[in-house]
Amino acid sequence: MEIKLYMKRFSLVLFALAVTAWFAGCQGGGNSNNATVAEFGSQKVTLSEFSDAFSKNTGSSKSTDSLDAQKNFLGLYVNYRMKLADAYEKGYDKDEALMNELLDYKKKIGITYILEKNLVEPNVKRLWELRKFEYRVSHIMLRPDSTGEAGAKTKAQAILDSILKFNKPFEEMAKKYSQDNFSAKNGGDVYYFTPLMIRAPEFEEAFVNTPVGSVNPQVVKTQFGYHIIKVTEKRERIPQIRCSHIMLSMQDDSGKVDSVNARLRADSVYQKVLAGEDFAELAKKYSQDHSNKENGGDLNFFERRMMVQEFDEAAFSLKINEVSKIVKTTYGFHIIKQTDRKKYPSFEEDKENLKTNYKLFRYTGDYDTLTANIRNKYVYKINATNLGLFLKAGDSVKIGPDLLKAPWYEALKSVPLFTIGSRSVSVDSFVTYAMNTAEFNGRVIEPKMMETGLKKFSDEVVVEYAALQLDKENPEFKNLMEDYKSGIFIFKLQEDEVWNKIQLDSARLVQHYENTKTKYVWPDRVEYGEIYTSSDSLSKVYYDMLMKGEDFDTVAAKYTERPNYKEKAGRFELADVNTTTLSAEANKLQNIGDISKPFAYGGGYSIFKLYKKDASRGKTFEEAKAEVSGSFQELEAKRLEEAYINSLKVKYQPKMHYDALPKEAQK
Repeated sequence: MEIKLYMKRFSLVLFALAVTAWFAGCQGGGNSNNATVAEFGSQKVTLSEFSDAFSKNTGSSKSTDSLDAQKNFLGLYVNYRMKLADAYEKGYDKDEALMNELLDYKKKIGITYILEKNLVEPNVKRLWELRKFEYRVSHIMLRPDSTGEAGAKTKAQAILDSILKFNKPFEEMAKKYSQDNFSAKNGGDVYYFTPLMIRAPEFEEAFVNTPVGSVNPQVVKTQFGYHIIKVTEKRERIPQIRCSHIMLSMQDDSGKVDSVNARLRADSVYQKVLAGEDFAELAKKYSQDHSNKENGGDLNFFERRMMVQEFDEAAFSLKINEVSKIVKTTYGFHIIKQTDRKKYPSFEEDKENLKTNYKLFRYTGDYDTLTANIRNKYVYKINATNLGLFLKAGDSVKIGPDLLKAPWYEALKSVPLFTIGSRSVSVDSFVTYAMNTAEFNGRVIEPKMMETGLKKFSDEVVVEYAALQLDKENPEFKNLMEDYKSGIFIFKLQEDEVWNKIQLDSARLVQHYENTKTKYVWPDRVEYGEIYTSSDSLSKVYYDMLMKGEDFDTVAAKYTERPNYKEKAGRFELADVNTTTLSAEANKLQNIGDISKPFAYGGGYSIFKLYKKDASRGKTFEEAKAEVSGSFQELEAKRLEEAYINSLKVKYQPKMHYDALPKEAQK
């Protein structure tokens, strides 16, 4: 019963969302949108309300549906509106339990709405736009040393000033000062980057906002150190390419490095490529990359920076079916052919992948920005005096149950720790949060813990506060909340007027069974045992054992390979003979106790024993009781629903004005 009620509730809430007026601007085929299509009690239903609800429910924005379809929906919609009117007359909008449910929903959905609409969706879309391009970047990096963070930043700023103010060449400064040993010798060049490639959002934001040929005017701090960033190129990105290659190793057969001979061998093969010989066959014959030579040198698809730079740069500069000149890397000499490339994916194709990576690597920083903006908007203030009192009184005390028993805590627990807008948050609220958070439960109360804990706790509080203001500021969210409120009111009405009035007494169930007993029928059923094995030879061995008098249950319990059936001695309870191939095959046995020969099925072999056959027959009341109960509830719910609707019609005297429906529907 509880599951059915839940599903009914879910369906009714969805129905409310579907038919509640959602002003989408559907025009009424020449009729005024303010025309009245129905009225009940003191309320009127306008054409605009009806058209919007009809459009939302049917998914159609046209007014050309048949008049019968629109009349039918108008009847349903008026019934729905009368129910809502009745709900308000019954005081549901003042029902504490319903209003608390609505408030809880408002918080949860509001928080999700803010995080998705203001954080995830716009930033994921922005990343998709940014990742259409790749940027060639150079940098000068300084790590904190004995002078600490401040010293490293001061030194980086001095280098940046010398570049921007005194025109010192970036490349020379990189060679002289950069502590990135891999790029310093190349004038700071760190090759091509695309956002989400290096997991350093600050660095990525800096290079995407720096014009080509320019140096970013700010020193940029990341987890790796302090950076001065220059962008040397920006171009459309090719997400992935597919290449084949022929590699000639630097080493000879003895393992000795012989680059001269390797180059000569590469030249020889390259001439064969230029002469038009098949690239894949040449790779199979000459390539010394044994991981792919048998596949004609195919490397499959790869992205930027997945190969060594020399190889990567040559491969990405090719066109499809174009062959590179000989490329030297630390692995040897390569001849590369680009065979395919992927187009940049549409936003819908890439959205989930981008969302996953965004949440992993960029969400936290953007969340901090969002919460900072909310704090500013609604005015967040820490009560420094009360925070100081809490730190002093709780010095060296651990967050936990014992804290709640301290006399000083009783005096301080209700004082405000901070405010956001009109909401004041107490010491006790923070302590409750800390006790229920693994990161802080059991921690000693001290300034650093309070700084971190208060930041995380207040982040949640300010987002929740913003969520509770959404319906005052956002029409879309306000409509969503009105829809949900209508849904829970309709559900409450159905509980009060229909479901809670259904009486499941035995006498009525038996009478319902007698009236509908032809609906409850068992099909032909069979009960059987099975010995299953994947081996043909073993199936014959088991069959011989049975023919020599071995007990079927004993053999099945010992040898059947059907998962979870050894402990059942291979027995299958009564089942519809048409449910599975196994039951159909077992049903072919004629007499109780008959044993079949091995039957090949599903990659193995089965031997069956017939235990029982039960021919199709009507179910007894006890056998059909669950079905009878469900059928009775459904019938009673329909009867009570009709009675309730009729009572509303008597109460509100609804009138339909079909002539005011869209003109097209009346043709």
